[in-house]
Amino acid sequence: MPNLPRRTFLKQLGGLSAGAVVLPVTTASLLNAAPVVKSPNERWRIGAIGMRYQGSVITREATAMGDVYAICDVDRHVREQARASFNSAAALCEDYRDLIARDDIDVVLIGAPDHWHAKMTIDACRAGKDVYVEKPLTLTVDEGRVIREVVAETGRVVQVGTWQRHDHRFRRAAEMIKAGRLGTIRKVTVVLGKNLTGGPFPTTPVPANLNWDRWQGQAPATEYIPERCHYNFRYWFDYAGGEMTDTGAHHLDIALWALGLDRTGPVEIAASGSLPDRRACYTVPRDFSARLKFAQGVEVEIRDEGRSGILFEGDLGRIFVNRGSLTGTPVDDLKNRPLPREAFQLYVHDNLSRPERAGKIEAISSHMGNFYDCTQSRQTPISDVDSQHRVASACHLANLAIRLGRTLNWNPETERFINDPAADKLLRREQRPGYEVV
Repeated sequence: MPNLPRRTFLKQLGGLSAGAVVLPVTTASLLNAAPVVKSPNERWRIGAIGMRYQGSVITREATAMGDVYAICDVDRHVREQARASFNSAAALCEDYRDLIARDDIDVVLIGAPDHWHAKMTIDACRAGKDVYVEKPLTLTVDEGRVIREVVAETGRVVQVGTWQRHDHRFRRAAEMIKAGRLGTIRKVTVVLGKNLTGGPFPTTPVPANLNWDRWQGQAPATEYIPERCHYNFRYWFDYAGGEMTDTGAHHLDIALWALGLDRTGPVEIAASGSLPDRRACYTVPRDFSARLKFAQGVEVEIRDEGRSGILFEGDLGRIFVNRGSLTGTPVDDLKNRPLPREAFQLYVHDNLSRPERAGKIEAISSHMGNFYDCTQSRQTPISDVDSQHRVASACHLANLAIRLGRTLNWNPETERFINDPAADKLLRREQRPGYEVV
């Protein structure tokens, strides 16, 4: 592939004369023989939902490959600012259903809070749109089962925003493990960081610019508390799962991906944590830890304390990887015994040899580019719904073990607990009428 940032490459393609002959070079074309690829100059018509920080980040990256036709946010100020940033002629919607019903939208980007991811993804697929949805894919295990069925039924392309698969450090660590450089993996430790704590919080009047009822969606209706919104929604079980499903959707994803366990699940989940006992407080654990055992003999430990990242331990050595580093004796050994390109097993990657393009935004750009390739070729993207449902489920199972205060036994084939109907009931949640996921 050309050693150009994807944006530059696409811009150069767009600048070619109408008579030029261009042979498209895509991730999908390298992964699969003779893909059905549309014109390399074809641009998406984008509908963007949820336009605070991360929604704006992914929309900005998507505009290298498309144009924003419609914007949706339940906060009037946010959607108006987004239109000013991306396209002053874009249609504005408060209800995402108005956006996905539009005939001039090909691709939907979902940057809304976690408790909206499943319903918006399902509805967009059924409306005939391809979808890029932020992680985690789901709020509950059962939501993921439904998404997987809907994507299979509709044939839509869905990319989940676990962009660390496109960061060269995480990818190199995973390739080393696949290539046996650590020998047999005995243990993996994943450090996520602390949950935010706080409260009780006072209720306040709902801002005039915010549709609070629609923001809450399927979650139980409550009075307005500012700390329930914006970034801090992650620390309320009504809307998310704390660091377990936030950073966990990234770091646990890499751990399971490297181990080849991202399409199955643990068989035993043991976890502990101290849950808040006061009302109007953040509801996720003040501290937490979990241990996931897999039938393959690997144990994955999840912690909230320590240096954020992933430690892989094998009988030939160990390596540590996070967003800033990849270290360990097996990594040092790459200088004298590099991993040959033909040994790479996970996917074709166009910036592995370009460490100067190592930041988060570049990784998101590559991740969005992979989504673009797959919408053209109709191939499966790197962060597909099956793997991301399984990763999100592992995070949900750990949180359920904390909330139940006991070890859980899981059947990854049936995706149900073993002889535990009380725990099975927690695989889904009651949903407010009018906002049901299915």
